[in-house]
Amino acid sequence: MALADKFGGKERVAAMHARLLRFAEGFGITDMKMRDRSPNTRRALAIAEHARDLGRLEPWRQLAMDAHWRRGLDLESDADLRALAVEAGLDPEVALLASRERKFLDRIDEKRAQAEDLGITGIPTFVIGNQGVVGCQPYPVLARFVEEAGARKR
Repeated sequence: MALADKFGGKERVAAMHARLLRFAEGFGITDMKMRDRSPNTRRALAIAEHARDLGRLEPWRQLAMDAHWRRGLDLESDADLRALAVEAGLDPEVALLASRERKFLDRIDEKRAQAEDLGITGIPTFVIGNQGVVGCQPYPVLARFVEEAGARKR
């Protein structure tokens, strides 16, 4: 989906990109690749479920995030998914099959339904009790959130 369609115009997307780049720079990340569209990550998530079953979720997760945000790869492309699977230590052909396998896609649907039931609208979402903070947030925002939920500073 085109980000301009999703968020109300190219100017708004440009402002969002600028904010995201500044935010990332605060963590020392200066090589992010900004996109004009939001990919459908369903197949990459199905491969993540396959990787979870094999004890390879963390390598897959890290590589997929890096592929999207820093390397400019396409998480909808068979070629890019195949290459990432190899890097993650997965059999690339089995991973591509898993990306379309009903049992993994059903897990994605179930998790999405659970998130919707909880009112989660984005990732990451941090939840304490029945309150949440959506999106990648600066540390002070998260610190205030947990303090308001009852945590004490050490």
